[in-house]
Amino acid sequence: MKINVHISIQQLELLDDSGRVLRRYAVSSSEKGVGEMFGSCCTPRGKHIIRAKIGAGQLENTVFVGRRPTGEIYTPELGAQFPDRDWMLTRILWLSGREVGFNRLGECDTMRRYIYIHGTPDSVQLGTPNSHGCIRMRNADLIELFDIVSAGTAVEIIE
Repeated sequence: MKINVHISIQQLELLDDSGRVLRRYAVSSSEKGVGEMFGSCCTPRGKHIIRAKIGAGQLENTVFVGRRPTGEIYTPELGAQFPDRDWMLTRILWLSGREVGFNRLGECDTMRRYIYIHGTPDSVQLGTPNSHGCIRMRNADLIELFDIVSAGTAVEIIE
């Protein structure tokens, strides 16, 4: 299995071992574009792996803060109550860079930047860049992907 995230078309592809596309999903990457440096709020490019899978068994729309469920379930009313929160919902796939000096170690470490593939409220538009650096997905799509992939799955983020 491999995941390709195509920034130019805001799409995530799940491929089998022969390179055949099994699934395609709309995503949203950073509104600030691509980049690897700490503090940039950009989506990092290059070769990564899923370092950790977080949220197995949680309800759809479970709210996470600091990779921990808060006990909240996202609703439009909760969203209206906290309009400035960057909602991380349902599941988290925590990414780790594989290219030393580009997206791993030093000032450009994807994992230390807390870059994830995570769920987002259904009201958030996908297909256009509008995240704070992570890759956002529809919750139902993320649950499907989460159940298929394992920790260690290759992820390539392609400009």
